[in-house]
Amino acid sequence: MTEKNQPAPISTPDVSLKPALDALSGLDPDLARAYRTCGLPPVRGNPTGFAGLLHIIVGQQVSTQSARAIIERLGQKLTVLNPETFLELTDTDLKEIGFSRAKMRYGRAVADGIAAGQLDMAALDHRDDQQVMEELVKWPGIGRWTAEIYLLFAMKRPDVWPAGDLAIVVATQRLKNLTERPTEAEMRRLAENWRPHRSAAARLLWHAYRHPGVAFAEEKLKG
Repeated sequence: MTEKNQPAPISTPDVSLKPALDALSGLDPDLARAYRTCGLPPVRGNPTGFAGLLHIIVGQQVSTQSARAIIERLGQKLTVLNPETFLELTDTDLKEIGFSRAKMRYGRAVADGIAAGQLDMAALDHRDDQQVMEELVKWPGIGRWTAEIYLLFAMKRPDVWPAGDLAIVVATQRLKNLTERPTEAEMRRLAENWRPHRSAAARLLWHAYRHPGVAFAEEKLKG
């Protein structure tokens, strides 16, 4: 929610998604309907490397607004964000920024791993999606969702499907007019026909979930 008397932020449509969304519209009439109603999702991305991964860790289980505020305070504290500068921050520093105890531990574990040469973020560029996932989930606080979001938004991989993301689950339920929320296994089966454009499908579903004009997104997500 924007502050009173402040203009709402303007979102730039991500035109890079158009070829994939055009292809998906030919594969699935429900996605085609959502695309016609919502249009292109806004540009969204994360940096690669430690900064990008830390941004995603910060965003775990908090609202977008809360995560953005923490990242802004972190940027005010550190003009350069890398493993070395992050490790210089004390518990008090991180608490004031908004880090929980758990996220302090996760961030420091990743920073230590990169600084020690145990986690080579640049080398991930040369690995396939599954290999990237297997490497990232070795580290504390990085589960499948975090690794998938890094693949999708930082590495810009085209066929990532965060099947456990709650907003995507709810949007898919509405899109397909399902009586119950699909399980993660069902979500993966539903998206098989969307290969090799599942990242674009995920981006569209996030967009549709937040879009006020979509008929299947009338309910509000709770929790």
